[in-house]
Amino acid sequence: MAKATKSDNVVEKKLKALYDLQQIHSSLDRIRTVRGELPLEVEDLEDEIEGLRTRKEKMEQEIKDLEFQVGEKKNAIKGSQELIKKYEGQQEKVRNNREFDSLNKEIEFQTLEMQLAEKRIKEFQFTITNKKEALEEAAEILEGREKDLELKKSELDAIVAETEKDEKALIKKAEKAEKEIEDRLVKAYERIRENAKNGLAVVTIDRDACGGCFNKIPPQRQLDIRTHKKIIVCEHCGRILVDAAIDEE
Repeated sequence: MAKATKSDNVVEKKLKALYDLQQIHSSLDRIRTVRGELPLEVEDLEDEIEGLRTRKEKMEQEIKDLEFQVGEKKNAIKGSQELIKKYEGQQEKVRNNREFDSLNKEIEFQTLEMQLAEKRIKEFQFTITNKKEALEEAAEILEGREKDLELKKSELDAIVAETEKDEKALIKKAEKAEKEIEDRLVKAYERIRENAKNGLAVVTIDRDACGGCFNKIPPQRQLDIRTHKKIIVCEHCGRILVDAAIDEE
């Protein structure tokens, strides 16, 4: 059997380093899988709560604006009542029919203004009632979502507390491992890992097939992989292939 060259050893070290990095990242993935969808659920709930709070504040402001307009219309009615009283007092002192008719028209105008204001008040009050019901419903939904968020955060915090120490250690280990691999290979590895559904960029041969996509690997290609003379990727999925023995080295 031919003696391994220095170049062969370099390639073998690269493959071993990439495989070790994959093992670290797979351990990190398992930890994050334990958290499941909780981080996303927490984020979605936070976004929903923010939207509900904004909607609630908007409705509260709309109710205040409507109540202000009701107050304005009530003040207008008082103003019209005072004018009518004034005009009626003036009618008792008029010297001719023309002045009496003129004051009468003013009284009629103020009466119409009062009727219009009363109509607008009823409309505003009807809208206020509907908005208060909607506000109460929104407040109940908001309260429910806030309780859901509190529960989800509690669950997530408990899981994070259990795994945080291991996660930090693995992240540190991964950073150290990446420094031992040339940037070009690390970038290629990250690109493959990003595109792989299961996060596997480096896989072993399992039952004569790729450990990532499970497509069969020809015998000659398997032999090339076992020699560690060059970095070989799966023709089907693009993952880096290594033989199972590399885990024992």
